Amino acid sequence: MSEFLDVLSEYDILGAYWLNIQMAIYAGIGSIVIGAVLALMRISPIRSLQWAGSTYVTLVRNTPLTIIVVFAVLVLWPQLGVEFSKDFPTNFFWLATLALTVYHAAFMCESFRSGVNTVPVGQAEAARAIGLGFLPAARLVILPQAFRGSIAPVGNTVIALIKNTTVASAASVEEISIIMGDMIRDHGNYVMPIFLTIAAGFVVIVIPVGLLMTYLSQRLAVTR
Repeated sequence: MSEFLDVLSEYDILGAYWLNIQMAIYAGIGSIVIGAVLALMRISPIRSLQWAGSTYVTLVRNTPLTIIVVFAVLVLWPQLGVEFSKDFPTNFFWLATLALTVYHAAFMCESFRSGVNTVPVGQAEAARAIGLGFLPAARLVILPQAFRGSIAPVGNTVIALIKNTTVASAASVEEISIIMGDMIRDHGNYVMPIFLTIAAGFVVIVIPVGLLMTYLSQRLAVTR
Protein backbone atom coordinates (compact mmCIF):
# COMPACT_ATOMS: atom_id res chain seq x y z
CA MET A 1 0.00 0.00 0.00
CA SER A 2 2.76 2.42 0.94
CA GLU A 3 4.50 1.68 -2.37
CA PHE A 4 1.33 2.57 -4.28
CA LEU A 5 0.96 5.80 -2.29
CA ASP A 6 4.53 6.62 -3.28
CA VAL A 7 3.54 6.11 -6.93
CA LEU A 8 0.57 8.48 -6.52
CA SER A 9 2.80 11.12 -4.94
CA GLU A 10 4.94 11.24 -8.08
CA TYR A 11 2.11 12.85 -10.08
CA ASP A 12 0.10 16.03 -9.73
CA ILE A 13 -3.25 14.21 -9.57
CA LEU A 14 -5.13 16.98 -7.78
CA GLY A 15 -3.81 19.55 -10.26
CA ALA A 16 -5.01 17.39 -13.16
CA TYR A 17 -8.46 16.99 -11.59
CA TRP A 18 -8.58 20.76 -11.07
CA LEU A 19 -8.03 21.25 -14.81
CA ASN A 20 -10.98 18.94 -15.52
CA ILE A 21 -13.14 20.84 -13.02
CA GLN A 22 -12.18 24.21 -14.50
CA MET A 23 -13.03 23.04 -18.02
CA ALA A 24 -16.37 21.68 -16.74
CA ILE A 25 -17.22 25.00 -15.03
CA TYR A 26 -16.35 27.22 -17.99
CA ALA A 27 -17.89 24.89 -20.58
CA GLY A 28 -20.95 24.38 -18.38
CA ILE A 29 -21.65 28.12 -18.12
CA GLY A 30 -21.02 28.66 -21.84
CA SER A 31 -23.14 25.72 -22.94
CA ILE A 32 -26.05 26.79 -20.72
CA VAL A 33 -26.03 30.30 -22.23
CA ILE A 34 -25.72 29.06 -25.83
CA GLY A 35 -28.20 26.25 -25.18
CA ALA A 36 -30.80 28.73 -23.88
CA VAL A 37 -30.36 30.90 -26.99
CA LEU A 38 -30.68 27.83 -29.23
CA ALA A 39 -33.82 26.74 -27.37
CA LEU A 40 -35.33 30.20 -27.93
CA MET A 41 -34.46 29.95 -31.63
CA ARG A 42 -36.10 26.52 -31.88
CA ILE A 43 -39.40 27.65 -30.33
CA SER A 44 -39.49 31.07 -32.02
CA PRO A 45 -42.20 31.80 -34.60
CA ILE A 46 -39.51 32.77 -37.18
CA ARG A 47 -38.87 29.80 -39.44
CA SER A 48 -35.31 30.80 -40.37
CA LEU A 49 -34.35 30.85 -36.67
CA GLN A 50 -36.06 27.50 -36.12
CA TRP A 51 -34.11 26.08 -39.06
CA ALA A 52 -30.79 27.51 -37.81
CA GLY A 53 -31.30 26.18 -34.28
CA SER A 54 -32.42 22.77 -35.52
CA THR A 55 -29.46 22.53 -37.93
CA TYR A 56 -26.96 23.36 -35.16
CA VAL A 57 -28.40 20.76 -32.80
CA THR A 58 -28.62 18.05 -35.46
CA LEU A 59 -25.11 18.69 -36.78
CA VAL A 60 -23.28 19.06 -33.47
CA ARG A 61 -25.19 16.42 -31.50
CA ASN A 62 -24.38 13.77 -34.11
CA THR A 63 -20.69 14.67 -34.38
CA PRO A 64 -18.27 12.83 -32.03
CA LEU A 65 -16.81 15.14 -29.39
CA THR A 66 -13.29 14.00 -30.22
CA ILE A 67 -13.75 15.24 -33.80
CA ILE A 68 -14.84 18.66 -32.53
CA VAL A 69 -11.84 18.88 -30.16
CA VAL A 70 -9.43 17.89 -32.93
CA PHE A 71 -11.10 20.41 -35.27
CA ALA A 72 -10.54 23.15 -32.68
CA VAL A 73 -6.86 22.27 -32.30
CA LEU A 74 -5.95 21.51 -35.92
CA VAL A 75 -8.26 23.90 -37.81
CA LEU A 76 -9.47 26.74 -35.60
CA TRP A 77 -6.04 27.53 -34.23
CA PRO A 78 -3.50 26.93 -37.04
CA GLN A 79 -5.78 27.39 -40.09
CA LEU A 80 -8.27 30.07 -38.96
CA GLY A 81 -6.02 31.85 -36.46
CA VAL A 82 -8.29 31.49 -33.42
CA GLU A 83 -5.85 31.93 -30.53
CA PHE A 84 -6.63 32.58 -26.87
CA SER A 85 -3.07 32.75 -25.54
CA LYS A 86 0.54 32.73 -26.73
CA ASP A 87 1.19 30.06 -24.10
CA PHE A 88 0.60 26.66 -25.72
CA PRO A 89 -0.91 24.81 -22.71
CA THR A 90 -3.23 27.76 -21.98
CA ASN A 91 -4.26 28.04 -25.61
CA PHE A 92 -5.01 24.31 -25.83
CA PHE A 93 -6.98 24.50 -22.58
CA TRP A 94 -9.27 27.20 -23.98
CA LEU A 95 -9.61 25.52 -27.37
CA ALA A 96 -10.67 22.30 -25.64
CA THR A 97 -13.07 24.26 -23.42
CA LEU A 98 -14.56 25.94 -26.50
CA ALA A 99 -15.07 22.53 -28.13
CA LEU A 100 -16.75 21.20 -24.98
CA THR A 101 -18.99 24.29 -24.86
CA VAL A 102 -20.06 24.02 -28.50
CA TYR A 103 -20.76 20.29 -28.18
CA HIS A 104 -22.76 20.35 -24.95
CA ALA A 105 -24.75 23.45 -25.97
CA ALA A 106 -26.71 21.19 -28.33
CA PHE A 107 -27.67 18.90 -25.44
CA MET A 108 -28.46 21.85 -23.17
CA CYS A 109 -30.78 23.18 -25.87
CA GLU A 110 -32.70 19.92 -25.97
CA SER A 111 -32.85 19.84 -22.17
CA PHE A 112 -34.38 23.32 -22.10
CA ARG A 113 -36.74 22.41 -24.93
CA SER A 114 -37.97 19.43 -22.94
CA GLY A 115 -38.66 21.91 -20.13
CA VAL A 116 -40.61 24.14 -22.52
CA ASN A 117 -42.76 21.15 -23.45
CA THR A 118 -43.83 20.87 -19.79
CA VAL A 119 -45.35 24.38 -19.90
CA PRO A 120 -49.09 24.17 -20.73
CA VAL A 121 -50.04 25.71 -24.07
CA GLY A 122 -52.60 27.83 -22.25
CA GLN A 123 -49.77 29.76 -20.56
CA ALA A 124 -48.41 30.95 -23.93
CA GLU A 125 -51.91 31.71 -25.19
CA ALA A 126 -52.66 33.75 -22.07
CA ALA A 127 -49.43 35.70 -22.54
CA ARG A 128 -50.38 36.52 -26.12
CA ALA A 129 -53.91 37.41 -25.04
CA ILE A 130 -52.60 40.20 -22.81
CA GLY A 131 -50.51 41.59 -25.66
CA LEU A 132 -47.06 40.13 -24.95
CA GLY A 133 -44.84 39.46 -27.95
CA PHE A 134 -42.73 36.32 -28.35
CA LEU A 135 -39.64 37.49 -26.44
CA PRO A 136 -41.51 39.07 -23.48
CA ALA A 137 -43.76 36.00 -23.25
CA ALA A 138 -40.73 33.70 -23.34
CA ARG A 139 -38.81 35.77 -20.77
CA LEU A 140 -41.65 36.37 -18.33
CA VAL A 141 -43.89 33.31 -18.70
CA ILE A 142 -42.42 30.35 -20.57
CA LEU A 143 -38.69 30.19 -19.76
CA PRO A 144 -38.96 30.59 -15.95
CA GLN A 145 -41.23 27.55 -15.83
CA ALA A 146 -39.23 25.71 -18.49
CA PHE A 147 -35.95 26.12 -16.58
CA ARG A 148 -37.51 24.70 -13.44
CA GLY A 149 -38.87 21.76 -15.42
CA SER A 150 -35.55 21.06 -17.13
CA ILE A 151 -33.27 20.86 -14.06
CA ALA A 152 -33.05 17.05 -14.14
CA PRO A 153 -32.03 16.75 -17.84
CA VAL A 154 -29.66 19.73 -17.43
CA GLY A 155 -28.09 17.91 -14.49
CA ASN A 156 -27.57 14.81 -16.62
CA THR A 157 -25.86 16.94 -19.27
CA VAL A 158 -23.62 18.59 -16.66
CA ILE A 159 -22.57 15.16 -15.35
CA ALA A 160 -21.82 13.99 -18.90
CA LEU A 161 -19.83 17.20 -19.45
CA ILE A 162 -17.68 16.57 -16.37
CA LYS A 163 -16.81 13.08 -17.59
CA ASN A 164 -16.29 14.26 -21.18
CA THR A 165 -13.56 16.69 -20.08
CA THR A 166 -11.20 13.70 -20.37
CA VAL A 167 -11.55 14.03 -24.15
CA ALA A 168 -9.44 17.20 -23.81
CA SER A 169 -6.46 14.84 -23.86
CA ALA A 170 -6.92 14.94 -27.65
CA ALA A 171 -5.88 18.60 -27.37
CA SER A 172 -2.83 17.69 -25.27
CA VAL A 173 -4.36 19.24 -22.15
CA GLU A 174 -2.63 17.74 -19.11
CA GLU A 175 -5.88 16.63 -17.50
CA ILE A 176 -6.46 13.48 -15.47
CA SER A 177 -6.69 10.93 -18.31
CA ILE A 178 -3.22 11.94 -19.53
CA ILE A 179 -1.87 11.62 -15.99
CA MET A 180 -3.49 8.17 -15.74
CA GLY A 181 -1.86 7.15 -19.03
CA ASP A 182 1.54 8.29 -17.75
CA MET A 183 1.05 6.41 -14.49
CA ILE A 184 0.09 3.16 -16.25
CA ARG A 185 3.01 3.51 -18.67
CA ASP A 186 5.53 4.08 -15.87
CA HIS A 187 4.04 1.64 -13.33
CA GLY A 188 2.35 -1.14 -15.29
CA ASN A 189 2.21 -3.39 -12.24
CA TYR A 190 -0.37 -1.03 -10.67
CA VAL A 191 -2.87 -0.86 -13.55
CA MET A 192 -5.96 -1.81 -11.55
CA PRO A 193 -5.22 0.36 -8.47
CA ILE A 194 -4.46 3.32 -10.76
CA PHE A 195 -7.69 2.84 -12.71
CA LEU A 196 -9.77 2.46 -9.56
CA THR A 197 -8.16 5.53 -7.99
CA ILE A 198 -8.88 7.73 -11.02
CA ALA A 199 -12.43 6.35 -11.32
CA ALA A 200 -13.05 7.00 -7.61
CA GLY A 201 -11.96 10.62 -8.12
CA PHE A 202 -14.67 11.14 -10.75
CA VAL A 203 -17.26 9.49 -8.51
CA VAL A 204 -16.34 11.94 -5.72
CA ILE A 205 -16.74 14.87 -8.14
CA VAL A 206 -19.93 13.73 -9.88
CA ILE A 207 -22.04 12.40 -7.01
CA PRO A 208 -22.44 15.80 -5.26
CA VAL A 209 -23.51 17.34 -8.58
CA GLY A 210 -26.13 14.64 -9.04
CA LEU A 211 -27.43 15.06 -5.48
CA LEU A 212 -27.60 18.85 -5.91
CA MET A 213 -29.52 18.57 -9.18
CA THR A 214 -31.93 16.05 -7.65
CA TYR A 215 -32.53 18.37 -4.70
CA LEU A 216 -33.08 21.39 -6.97
CA SER A 217 -35.43 19.49 -9.30
CA GLN A 218 -37.56 18.47 -6.29
CA ARG A 219 -37.31 21.84 -4.54
CA LEU A 220 -38.15 23.92 -7.62
CA ALA A 221 -40.63 21.55 -9.26
CA VAL A 222 -43.67 23.36 -10.66
CA THR A 223 -46.83 22.12 -8.95
CA ARG A 224 -49.73 21.83 -11.39
